[in-house]
This record gives sequence, C-alpha cells and structure tokens, in this order.
Amino acid sequence: MTENLVVYTVVHQPRRLRLPARVIPAGTQPDDLGGFLFDQEMDRRYFDQVAQAAYLPATAMFRDLTRRGWRMSIGFSNSFLVQAEASESKVLDSFKRLCASPNVEVVCVEPYHSWLFYVDIVEFKESMLWARRRLEELFQKPVTVTDTTEMFMSNDVYFALQQCGFAGGLMEGRPWQLSWQEPTHVFRYPGQALRLLARHRELSDDVGYRFSNSSWSMWPLAPETYAGWVRDAWGDVVTLGWDFETFGEHHRLDTGIFKFVRALNTQIKKRKVRMMLPSEAIAELDDPLYEIPVNEYGTTWAGEGGMEFFLGNPAQQGLFRLMHHAYSKARLTGDPRLIELARWLLQSDNLHLIQWFGRSGPAAEVSAYFTPDEWWDLGPNGIIREQQRVYLNFIRALDEYV
Repeated sequence: MTENLVVYTVVHQPRRLRLPARVIPAGTQPDDLGGFLFDQEMDRRYFDQVAQAAYLPATAMFRDLTRRGWRMSIGFSNSFLVQAEASESKVLDSFKRLCASPNVEVVCVEPYHSWLFYVDIVEFKESMLWARRRLEELFQKPVTVTDTTEMFMSNDVYFALQQCGFAGGLMEGRPWQLSWQEPTHVFRYPGQALRLLARHRELSDDVGYRFSNSSWSMWPLAPETYAGWVRDAWGDVVTLGWDFETFGEHHRLDTGIFKFVRALNTQIKKRKVRMMLPSEAIAELDDPLYEIPVNEYGTTWAGEGGMEFFLGNPAQQGLFRLMHHAYSKARLTGDPRLIELARWLLQSDNLHLIQWFGRSGPAAEVSAYFTPDEWWDLGPNGIIREQQRVYLNFIRALDEYV
C-alpha cells in the first residue's frame, strides 16, 4: 500500500496560428512577422475565458488548501507566462502568491511546449536552462525538477536533462518504459543520476478525463473512494499528473470538481497518506532497485502514450515536416528573431489540434475539443490547408534573409 503522494499540474496556453493564413508581403521586417503567423486576439479571448473559469478560482482554492497541508507542484510553459504577462487580469499575481507557499514546488517545462528536442537536442538543452533561469527569477525559488512537453521522455531527452543538471524529471508511466514495474516508484536509468517520477495514468485520468463523464461507472466520483484507490496502490509513491485547467475549465464548477479536491485533502489525511513535493520524493524514496533503460521511443501522456497521437495521420506528418523545414531555414538566416518565431511554430499544440483528421474515438474527441471553434468554419480540409499555408508563407518569407 502506498503511503506517499505527489501531485503535479502543468499550466499552458498555446500561441495559436492565425487562420486562414495571410500572405506575408515582401519586405516585412522580422519584428512584424509574428502578426501574420499568430492570432493574438484569439489567444487573449481564450486566456480570459480560462482565467475566469479555472486560473483565478483554482489558485484561490489551492492557496487555501496549502495552508491546510496540501502539497503540490506546478509547471509553467513560457507560452502561458507570456500571455499572462500581457493580460490585464490578476492571473500571474495569483500564481505567484500560490507558488510562494513552501508547500508548492515550481517545475521547469519545455518553454515553447514544442518538439524542439526532435529537431535540435542541443538547442533543447539551452532552452531548458533558459526556462529554469526564468522560472527561478519569476517565482524566487530554486527549480530542480523538470518536465518536457506533454510529459515526453525518451533516451536522448533523459541524457539531455541530466546534462542540464536537474535532479529529477517527470514522465508518463507507460509499460514500454517501465516494463513489468508499477509506476509507483522513483526510477533512474542504470548507472545515471537523474531520478524519474512516473505519472500514474489510471488514477490521474480518473480525475483529469473521467471525473465529469456521467456514463463512467464510477460517476460521480466520491473523494473517499478516490483517496482509497490512492492508498491501496502498491508501491512507494503515487504521482498524479493533471493539466491545471482540469479545475474549472475541463471540468466546470458545476461538476463539483472544486468540492471534490477540497474533500480529497481531508480524505488523504484520514488515510495517513503523506503528500510530498517531487524533489522530496526523489531525495527520500530513491532506491537503486528501480532502474529502467529509458526507451528510445518516447512516451507522452497523450492518447495511447506514444508519438502516434501527434504523428499518426498524414496531415500531422506533413505539418511536422514543415515545422522542421521552417526551423532549419530560420537557422540558416542566423537571425535570432526569426529563429524565435520558428521555435514558436514547433509547438506541439499545432499537431495536437489536428489529431482528429481521418480518425474517430476518444482521442479524436479530445483533439477536436481543443481545436478553436472559429476554425471549424473552414471545414476539416480547410483547417489542414490553412495550417500548412501558415508554415509555407513563413518559409518563403525567409528567402529575403538567407
């Protein structure tokens, strides 16, 4: 039976593409290119919506819970931070107040929420080091644990994170990473220093995805039932991983999600489960017995757990090639402003939002849910066509700078 619990949440808002695509006039300066690629008005509208539904009420709830012993960790994409800093709302201040608690640990995530590590692992390392410095300066506390994008972990990424000097990382607990072992331990690659916490997929998804599903056999989920499941898990530590937007956006206030979390804090205590920060679990529960040769095929927490969620249809594969070409050509220019734009164009969200193309089922429904409502006016084929044109227009606009 498990006596320890780690809670991890990640806060992210994508930088959405401007669709339909706009032709970039000749002579457009690098500082002005972003306005042709990204829809700042749409980002602001969605940010304000999620702020009211989730960010403000959820941070208030967690601030109160941390005073009552609740412990949690939070990762922030730079994509979210940029939008929060530009917002007139009090969202960023609310997160700063929450993270000031000693019961909250800040986790470093890939700042662009991108696939940079697939096209340039050395630059990925530099971006992670930069992200850690940014987070430490913003939240005024040390950052020693890392996540990547969509909780991705592979063999090369593991070693890149270790070279960055992180003490620990978070990953998705899938069988092809863990083999026969349960996800309820602290792991490491044989002979290496970086420790890993594996997200418990079933228990995480019971709240993250199934909580408000009235057709689920366990709906409505009682906090005492869920706390019992956590306590009865076999191992050293249960690691729960959720989008922060789970609380108020993915599951609205009227689903009872806030009441559930408040009551869960009490039920966890009753069962004598100790809530730990990731760095505490890594330091205290490390056991050389639990070694895993981290797989070359990376795991994520999306869909079935592999990159097929992001590269599983022809539209995604075609867009990924354009991502790579855009980044490579921007690198040829040597202009840091153009390279920065290409990094934003590597965001995983642009592949996530078209997972539904040619597919059906729960994963496709999740992808369609996140696709902006306004895009559907273009039709499915129109969304794919206009996404591609954004990248093609950017690649051709770089002709003047190569």
